[in-house]
Amino acid sequence: MTTLTQPVHSASALRVARGDRTSMIGGLGFALVVVVMAAWVPFHFSLGTLTNLVGLFSLIILGTTWNLLAGYGGLVSIGQQAFIGAGGYAVIKLADAAGLPIVLAVLLAGVVCGILAFPTSFLLFRLVGGYLAIGTWVVAEVFKLVTTQIDALGAGSGLSLMAFREDGTSRIARIGTVYWLALAIAVLVVLATYVLMRSRLGLGLTAIRDNPTAAGSLGVAVQRSRRIVYVAASAGAGLAGALIATSSLRVTPDSIYSVNYTAYMIFIVVIGGIGTIEGPILGAIVFYVLQQELAQHGTWYLVVLGAVAIAVVLVAPKGLWGLLSREGRLEVFPVGHRVTPPR
Repeated sequence: MTTLTQPVHSASALRVARGDRTSMIGGLGFALVVVVMAAWVPFHFSLGTLTNLVGLFSLIILGTTWNLLAGYGGLVSIGQQAFIGAGGYAVIKLADAAGLPIVLAVLLAGVVCGILAFPTSFLLFRLVGGYLAIGTWVVAEVFKLVTTQIDALGAGSGLSLMAFREDGTSRIARIGTVYWLALAIAVLVVLATYVLMRSRLGLGLTAIRDNPTAAGSLGVAVQRSRRIVYVAASAGAGLAGALIATSSLRVTPDSIYSVNYTAYMIFIVVIGGIGTIEGPILGAIVFYVLQQELAQHGTWYLVVLGAVAIAVVLVAPKGLWGLLSREGRLEVFPVGHRVTPPR
């Protein structure tokens, strides 16, 4: 009789690591892309293309922060447009009325949205599940209605950003400044999410997403962790809203508080891969390409987006990144631990 045996490794001989050689290569590739986008692209592409890329960076920010909420924190929000709008209005008031430099105004707009999200969370977190999702939408509508009642915010007609015109900034300098600022914020948001998910808080968020009751019984501060991630995600949405306003030079309640932004976020995360850092980046790129190629086709644009979303859900339930990464065996931003046998 033949006995089949497999090598047995002692517990002390096993290695525990977060990443491997492929993740190191992926990280270097990410850094190279960032350098190219910062040092080469602005000098070889048209101003229109740079403006469109600001939109792409905003989508990456929105997708990453919504994935932080739903993919890692288990909080499904369909009302993040509340903070996109608040960020858009805040940057204009900070730059025009307060006279702050545009870079500082954009960053402070994100801080303002984080401050607004803190008391809002005490109201929303009294709800759970689908009620929480609907509650976030109600909050967004309240933000919009309040904005239309304030004359200093332009009421229903909105506001225009005058800071660039008043200081004599040329169109080339304006677009270049906004482009580099958007790229820097997008990279920082991705890296901040990566660092967060490698921390104890990130581990707790993953446990909360899987089973809040079990996580709480193990000592995880469920409500505090959710509040932190909600405030952080809302600040990120505010940064994206500030970039959108700075790029378009104008905001109106109907556009900046549009629920379409939430639809874009959900689409990006679902097709890219929920619960991963790489997924929203890939999803934002796919959405950006589809948007640029199909936007002129009217309603067919929405039909194609819906068809793509359905196809990805059916063929690749873990998203396009789950398909490309071979079910998580390839990671550019490894946040979990792996146990591997010794070499």
